[in-house]
Amino acid sequence: MFSVFSILRVFLGAIGLRVIFFIYGILQDAYAPVKYTDIDYFVFTDAARYVSQGRSPYERETYRYTPLLAWLLIPTSWQHSIWFSFGKVLFAASDIIAGWFIVRILQSPGGGAMSTERALKYASIWLLNPMVAAISTRGSSEGLLGVIVIALLWAVNRRRITLAGILLGLAVHFKIYPFIYGPSIIWFLESPSPTESKDKPPPTAIQSIRKAPAIKDTILNFMNPSRVILLVSSLATFTSLNILMYAIYSKPFLEHTFFYHLTRIDHRHNFSPYNTLLHLSSALPDHVSNLKLESLAFIPQLGISAFLIPVALAKKDIAGTMLAQTFAFVAFNKVCTSQYFLWYLILLPFYLPYSSFLANPRLGLTALTLWIGTQAIWLHQAYRLEFLGLSTFVPGLFISGLLFFAVNAWILGIMVEDIGESRRQRAHVGKDR
Repeated sequence: MFSVFSILRVFLGAIGLRVIFFIYGILQDAYAPVKYTDIDYFVFTDAARYVSQGRSPYERETYRYTPLLAWLLIPTSWQHSIWFSFGKVLFAASDIIAGWFIVRILQSPGGGAMSTERALKYASIWLLNPMVAAISTRGSSEGLLGVIVIALLWAVNRRRITLAGILLGLAVHFKIYPFIYGPSIIWFLESPSPTESKDKPPPTAIQSIRKAPAIKDTILNFMNPSRVILLVSSLATFTSLNILMYAIYSKPFLEHTFFYHLTRIDHRHNFSPYNTLLHLSSALPDHVSNLKLESLAFIPQLGISAFLIPVALAKKDIAGTMLAQTFAFVAFNKVCTSQYFLWYLILLPFYLPYSSFLANPRLGLTALTLWIGTQAIWLHQAYRLEFLGLSTFVPGLFISGLLFFAVNAWILGIMVEDIGESRRQRAHVGKDR
């Protein structure tokens, strides 16, 4: 029987979509006043050129990334102009590889044990998404991080703990935020396998009291071999990479790759509810107040994404938990751009099959409309500010940023509720749905 969702058709379509965007980008860069290539790509390629000359990538102003990225893009510094687009091809290829991992996870018992056709339908949310294709072919490196994160999830589901630890350490070195997955994975690794708990009735209150372990036993049970291996391998990878980079590039590596993000103030192209407040803060002299909003913003963000969500959800669905964590991290981040949406979009295929948004199409359509609509309101205010020169910080950008945040908070609440019930819901979701 003919099916649109075959491996060949979906992956050829994904590659073709990126080829179309790539060629369009070359033409727009050549003939249009507004360039297609992301400004960050020029930062990456300049840093790669410095590295190829034996210099530091941090000599390029605004390069705030690991030197690994500049190393990977060294071919962009080669003489022939065709090599300038090497990074875009690499990022687009990372999208495709990430899509393959998504399919493999969805087909596995831990990902839903879906048929190939059904897994491809959900993987197409990533593979055939024009926004994903556009962002990677414009020269954003998010695809590289995406493939590392999705490979991490695959390794955890396959119980390849050492590999998972290595990938977690690499991901955190590459970009700080994946550290939030550490608590979830650690908490998840305590869960018994389905074969151990499937038919076992819950203990009675008296049995629970009799079997209550001592504090020493609790600690020993918590530090099981899987958790120890994950901690050791991830910390060893992260520490080794940082020591290597510090040995080569010294203090600028730490300052630009890590410390900068603690006090970062970015009020342009920023959907964050902190946008206007950070803009006003940036205009104040340093001695006016010792209370730094840009540092305090981490408290609610990390409290929710790195602690509350893992504790509440990780033992029920690790993929869904990682999605909720990432969604919360981006929504509460002091800097929020459209590129960051890819951080959680890549995890969406694992949540949607049992989500309320698909079970109730009206709810799903409402959420999508509000999510896009509040972005459009913000973008209209940003356009008036940046292209027409009108001051729209208050109330325009401030109110539209709060509206977008409110919609994200509402969506996050539905996600958390769905993931909390995911075990029961999955039992009622047919494999051929």
